[in-house]
Order: sequence, then C-alpha cells, then structure tokens
Amino acid sequence: MTIKTILTEPNKILRQVSVPVEKIGKEEQVLMDDMLETMYMAKGIGLAAIQVGVPKRIIVMDIGNRDKEKEPMYFVNPIIKNKNSKHSTYEEGCLSVPNQFAEVNRPSSCEVEYLDYSGNKKILKASGLLATCIQHEMDHLEGILFIDYLSKLKKMMIVKKLSKQKNKVDRIVV
Repeated sequence: MTIKTILTEPNKILRQVSVPVEKIGKEEQVLMDDMLETMYMAKGIGLAAIQVGVPKRIIVMDIGNRDKEKEPMYFVNPIIKNKNSKHSTYEEGCLSVPNQFAEVNRPSSCEVEYLDYSGNKKILKASGLLATCIQHEMDHLEGILFIDYLSKLKKMMIVKKLSKQKNKVDRIVV
C-alpha cells in the first residue's frame, strides 16, 4: 500500500466536483486501500479521493474506536437519499484543513445509497457522528470544505493562516 499526499487548502483541486466511478475494478480497490492507509497514518476518520488529488466519487471512513479492531467503510458514488430535519452540531476538523476546528451544524441523521468495496449496492441509515462524517466527506465530492459553512471572516482567517503555513520553508535541526 502507498501513503498518499493529502492536499491542503488553499488548493484548486479540492474545489473540483468529483466524477462518478464507472466500474469498481482493481485500480479503484487499490486506491481505496491506499486512501485508508493514508487516513490511518494521518489519524483521520474519513477521507475523500479528491483529498489525495483523485477526482473520483470515492470515500473511505473508520469512525471506530482507535484502540479496537479497525472497522473500515468504503463508499463509491454515494448519494444521500434522506436527511433528517433535526440538526446536530459537532466540532469538525479536516485533514485538508490541518489543525483547524469549528462547530458545524448538519442534519443529525441521513440515509446514503452507495456501492461498497466490491461494487455491491448498499443503503445505510446513519446517525450521530457517522451521519456527520458521511456528510462532511460527501461535501468534498462537491468541492465543499467544512470552512465554507463558517462566516466569511472566520473562513478568511483560517485560509490566510493555512497559506502562511504552506509558504514556510521546512526547517530541520541536525
């Protein structure tokens, strides 16, 4: 498996709309394996293919307890069918917006239709953290980041801070 580079904001690729996957073959499965490994290495709970520069409608997640056995989930061409009108708020972070967190209000539950790792059609009723994570990752497929839900000022401050971090030269102590 290959650890991929996770793109960080600001980056035009993160704002692209991802394209549907025609067929789940070996290439897509290797990508999902690599994405999962990348996500675990970065200590995240979800990752969209666009975050590693691949504009395909693929998401991997694992919201299980880190101390227990891994419980990976694979979503190809996910579509949210139903969203609850009741909302819940979680403090969200993102591997593409490193070290930044903000409260985001989203539907507390949703139903998602998708293809799994093997290409089987599935429907999942999700609530709580799982529903939030699915919606967060699906936003990536539309070129949306969690900071887009914030006020213009908060978003601008975060992007400015991230831009400065990108421009810093890597320093090493020998």
